[in-house]
Amino acid sequence: MATALLNIRRSLVAMVVFTVFFGFVYMFAGTGVSQLFFRHQADGSVSAEGSTLIGQNWNGYSTTRILHPQWFHGRPDSDDPLVATGKPGESASANLAPRSEELLQDVHALVVAWHKVGVDPTTDLVTTSGSGITPDISPADALVQIPMVSKATGVSAARLRALISHETRGAELGFLGSRYVVVLQLNEALAKLEK
Repeated sequence: MATALLNIRRSLVAMVVFTVFFGFVYMFAGTGVSQLFFRHQADGSVSAEGSTLIGQNWNGYSTTRILHPQWFHGRPDSDDPLVATGKPGESASANLAPRSEELLQDVHALVVAWHKVGVDPTTDLVTTSGSGITPDISPADALVQIPMVSKATGVSAARLRALISHETRGAELGFLGSRYVVVLQLNEALAKLEK
């Protein structure tokens, strides 16, 4: 009987210690470290126009595939989760098979929409990413949009190329992935340009 009570007491003490440590101390330590060293990322990487971690649409890019030519655009989302008004939506990958008729129709509609604004789109500009909310594009994806943006804004193609070059980031840690451009930051920089 005494052994049973001792084991119950040890179990209760262990439960309280582990609950306090893993439920509170560990959580607050993790939050403190992230706020101290990675504040921007821990707070969602939010700027005045949105988050640099979540792909979002610019000025009403909607399910009807209307592209506004005065902005650079990222990869399409399977359900267009965020619009310029900041209203949140749901997002996930489309999970459509390569031979899916729906995927083929979506890609065809996007190609037509890009051609209407004078852009010969890259593959990435007409296909969704694995997450469906990729915030960045390759420099090539941005460069093909220069004629459209230049015509709509009056900013010269040379200035837009320089802007893209300035906003291009290298591979993570110098070797993970490839060079990329965060569309949100590119459009924020574009908005600041003087014509």
